[in-house]
Amino acid sequence: MPPRRPSAALLSLLLVACAGAPVQKPVNGDRFSVGEVAQSDANRVANLVMRDNLDSLALLLDKLYRRNPAEWKKSGAASREAAVRAVMTAVRDGQPLPALGQARSVGALPRAFDAGYGGDRAGALIYGLGTMLTELYGGRRSLYLVNGLDAQRVANASFNVQVAVWMLSNRTGPDGKPLLLSNEIGVAGSNLSFEREFGRVIGRLELLAELADESTRRGFINYVQGLLGAPLLQFLPLDAVSAVK
Repeated sequence: MPPRRPSAALLSLLLVACAGAPVQKPVNGDRFSVGEVAQSDANRVANLVMRDNLDSLALLLDKLYRRNPAEWKKSGAASREAAVRAVMTAVRDGQPLPALGQARSVGALPRAFDAGYGGDRAGALIYGLGTMLTELYGGRRSLYLVNGLDAQRVANASFNVQVAVWMLSNRTGPDGKPLLLSNEIGVAGSNLSFEREFGRVIGRLELLAELADESTRRGFINYVQGLLGAPLLQFLPLDAVSAVK
């Protein structure tokens, strides 16, 4: 007896079910902007890395403030949300953070782990990391055709994030307590969300460093290939005779 073919109604139901399957990880694509015309593919990748890393830092700052509410109150902000906005606006606009004076980038990071520092440690940490990233891009958040990235500087930034993560987990005050609460492993449960989000930032920077190095290497190779191939890429007169008889 030949196998029965599924009915048209059953096929329709299966197609509807597949079409309505929930998306676990949606892709957050940007709308087209005129500025993208002046960006290479490498520029565009670097700009997406910057966008996602700044979003990660904003998320991490909010999480740090939730675990360490005393920190955002030191900033004088009216709420936790306002404190996050103030720090991230300073990062994005390239403005100094009042409590840090003119310290920024790598110069601001030690404040977060200085036992004698009385200011907002969480804000100092995220501001230092955020301005370090914008420093890589020449003080901007977007790269264009005339801009490039130094692969070694990007790799160094990735290493600095790893050092900050280690300090976050290990630096303690005179009382032996962590200067900033973050990851937690205990009988009641574990919270490793800080480590995961920092890992995303580190991973993006490591990949960006490799892409920047590859872009430089391929640029040289393409130049050499252009020189070698130039004699072969010439228009021939119509009456040219082949050298091969």
